[in-house]
Amino acid sequence: MRGLTASGDGDDRGGERDNGGRAATVGRGRALTGWAASATTLVGLAAFGLLTVGCSTGGTGTRDEGPAGTQPVAQVTPSDEPSSSAKPSSRIDPVALLKHDPKVSERVRTDLKPCTGSEYPVDTSYGTMTGGPSADVVVNVMTCGDSVGVGTYVYRPRNNGGYENVFAIEQPAVYGTIDRGDLVVTTQVYEKKDSVAYPSGEEVITYRWAGSRFNEHDRVHNDFNRAVGSGGAALPAPDAEPPGN
Repeated sequence: MRGLTASGDGDDRGGERDNGGRAATVGRGRALTGWAASATTLVGLAAFGLLTVGCSTGGTGTRDEGPAGTQPVAQVTPSDEPSSSAKPSSRIDPVALLKHDPKVSERVRTDLKPCTGSEYPVDTSYGTMTGGPSADVVVNVMTCGDSVGVGTYVYRPRNNGGYENVFAIEQPAVYGTIDRGDLVVTTQVYEKKDSVAYPSGEEVITYRWAGSRFNEHDRVHNDFNRAVGSGGAALPAPDAEPPGN
């Protein structure tokens, strides 16, 4: 320990050694005390630096953490596209329309009666074909017994709320539909030996509105296979037992 505190180089200077030793001890103690204070300061600065770095980064602090499941999974952005402006078609009474229409033949108006209760054999379709103020109406009249069409009529809406008959066809097995703005009329073709359930073919005619009337736009004729659906042949009887392996 003396080596650490002595500052003289002779034994005959004991007093000076003592003073020097004390001075050295005091000096060394001051040096050690200063070093300890500096070390403490450095530790404090290092801890402050780590705290500052932790706060400056945005991923691990306690402030960044929260209860699980509180973050929204997805956000829905409102669409800028306008909603559909199509309005529902107003329903009409097709039977009253037919019975008060002079373009409907007297035979059809007379035969137009309920099949059961208040149910009339009438099908009604609504759609846009003529570009009127509201939807056009296609009315199909059928027979009660076998649902064979006897007349197809198209009514165009007027600005005053009424309807005008702009198309009419009356013949057996006729039926009209609306297809992408066109009127499609299908008629069954019968030969003398054909039954009502099995016609020989059909005509499919597409009409398109032009100005103030429907004009024929396309025609398709289909011939049906005479061997299919005649009802003359019986189905083969199933085997009583499956064939052996």
